[in-house]
Amino acid sequence: MTRIIIHGCNGRMGQVISRMAAEDPETEVAAGVDVSDHIVNPYPVFDSIGKCDVQADVIIDFASAQAVDGLLSFCEEKKMPCVLCTTGLSEAQLRRVEEVSGKVAILRSANMSVGINLLLKLLAEAAPVLAAAGFDMEIVEKHHNRKLDAPSGTALALADALNGALDQSYEYVYDRSGRRESRPTGEIGISAVRGGTIVGEHDVIFAGTDEVITFSHSAYSREVFAKGAVQAAKYLAGKPAGYYHMSDVIDG
Repeated sequence: MTRIIIHGCNGRMGQVISRMAAEDPETEVAAGVDVSDHIVNPYPVFDSIGKCDVQADVIIDFASAQAVDGLLSFCEEKKMPCVLCTTGLSEAQLRRVEEVSGKVAILRSANMSVGINLLLKLLAEAAPVLAAAGFDMEIVEKHHNRKLDAPSGTALALADALNGALDQSYEYVYDRSGRRESRPTGEIGISAVRGGTIVGEHDVIFAGTDEVITFSHSAYSREVFAKGAVQAAKYLAGKPAGYYHMSDVIDG
């Protein structure tokens, strides 16, 4: 049985994870952490991670970037593995994640969907072939109107998959409104759409001469992310210190 602490348990994703973990016979929610107390949960909830004194095997984090610093310090002190799902982290926070992963198991992913993580692998294979053939690369992501960060962490991960396969030789371009020129080569355009209740849609467009190839992923509910997070938590519990990724979970 894998005992889980949900960091951000009263948020929308936290509640979906809480339900899915309760339905999984191999997991149990030991405690939650959230500054909001508007939901009654069947497990103890603390208003900060530092106050949590419940024994567990792993933390699943879907809170906020502001709460990540305290979370990482807690994981470092308690040697508590963590599935880190919060996006919009600063460069300093990303360096801190790397530092802490030298002392405890940390799995970080911008998107917990198995489909997205398989797509990352496919893009790494496609990019060198299509870039050499002169295809331009553009990413369009769409999310609900309450999402705070733009572009999404997933869009950046998709761009990184492309650029990593191309020796980091491409520049990311987020806004063309101030430019009056033909699209140069050597860039990956990233556009964000915010509206309604869109859970998450990502299109990676390879536009060539007289042909277009598009890789698309659409999430129709938050359950796809919660399922991946619970799967990752079961994988990470008991693992030695290190920086893990969803690809490790998929590969087993």
